[in-house]
Amino acid sequence: MSTTGAHVHDEGAGGPPRPGWWWWTRRRGFLLDATLAAVSAVECAFEGGVFAEKTGIMPGAGALLGIVVGSVLLLRRRWPVAVVLVGVAVSPAQMAFLLSLVGLYTLAASEVPRRITAALAGMNGVGTMLVAFLNFEDSLRDSGSSSMSVPLTLIVSALMALGLTAPPVLLGLYVRARRRLVESLRERADGLERELELLAEKALERAERARSDERTRIAREMHDVVAHRVSLMVVHAAALKAVALKDPQQASASAELLGDMGRQALTELRQMLGVLRTASEVVAPRAPLPLGTADRPEAAAAADRGGGADPAGAADTAGGAEAAGGAEAGEGPCLAELAALVEESQAAGMGVELTVEGESRPCEPRVEATVYRVVQEALTNVHKHAGGAKTHVRLAYRETEIAVLVTNGPSDGTAATPLPSGGHGLLGMRERVTSHGGGFAAGPTAEGGFRVSAMVPAPAM
Repeated sequence: MSTTGAHVHDEGAGGPPRPGWWWWTRRRGFLLDATLAAVSAVECAFEGGVFAEKTGIMPGAGALLGIVVGSVLLLRRRWPVAVVLVGVAVSPAQMAFLLSLVGLYTLAASEVPRRITAALAGMNGVGTMLVAFLNFEDSLRDSGSSSMSVPLTLIVSALMALGLTAPPVLLGLYVRARRRLVESLRERADGLERELELLAEKALERAERARSDERTRIAREMHDVVAHRVSLMVVHAAALKAVALKDPQQASASAELLGDMGRQALTELRQMLGVLRTASEVVAPRAPLPLGTADRPEAAAAADRGGGADPAGAADTAGGAEAAGGAEAGEGPCLAELAALVEESQAAGMGVELTVEGESRPCEPRVEATVYRVVQEALTNVHKHAGGAKTHVRLAYRETEIAVLVTNGPSDGTAATPLPSGGHGLLGMRERVTSHGGGFAAGPTAEGGFRVSAMVPAPAM
């Protein structure tokens, strides 16, 4: 019984209990209990003296007992059950009226089980009713009146006991329910606050991950679109150096084509950087190629009849511009442009062969762009690291996937200028393929060459 009231809260408290002096968490709680105990002690002292005088006991002893009984109210928060039991025990002496009311309220408002509260409230009510009945009987007997019958006296006594017991108990139960509701709402608010914090942290993580993915994607696009073109520009520059003294006219035409390619690469680079600056900025249309060499097939044919490196510049400018324009539009290049991509490398002097297996079919634009970029990067690597090597590109349409295999033999040593490499080409290809749930593999061959293979799921549309 010593711990039944240990969790009683201050009725006026606005928050959870805090460590304090003894069982009071706030000073005002102590002041309230001390005031109630003092009033109850005065009341019980007076009623105890009267009761002692009626029974022939010394009034001082009765008043002293009343002070002790009334002071028990100071313990109501710690031991509410004990306070109610004291009130029930002294009820035959017709004292402790305030102690009983406050004790019942505190008991009902505490965390004591309800069955115990009901039992003690019933005991208090029965005791009050019996005392009231006996008082009525004594009063009627002393006055010599017999107008009130015993059943009526019982009814009046029961109503009096109910009026003195039910209100404090019901008020305490209401306060207890309200306190529980407030605590549950506070816990729910704390839980929601924690959930919001977790959601905010997850949102920040997702935003950071999205920014990182977007940076990676843009870097991959820039690498795929620009690196291929710049690699061919270096090849053309080496060829230009070789023919500069032998054929000045052809060298002039090649230099002009090389400038066109550089300007087109810069245009595409500006478009991509514009996307980085603002998402709402409209990308400027691509500038037309000077002299129209890349847009006229007959010009490329004439350059091919004139010799070596020039037609590759025209073809590369046209094909690369289409790839960059497609990527900027959001769909990227398609598999129908693979033939033009292979022709660009052929025009640059690379021995490239394209083989298509299976029945071609349209696929999702992102899938086609991924396969195209894999072939493009593989050919760029051949330009960089295996000049003059024979290369074979195999594209296979299967029932639920598209497979591509690019193999090249060992370099024949014809690369005039070594090309720098950032080491991100194979990584970018792997990221592109695996993002679709496909498989990617790359490595040297037994003949001293290199192979790149990729499989991308592509069910029929």
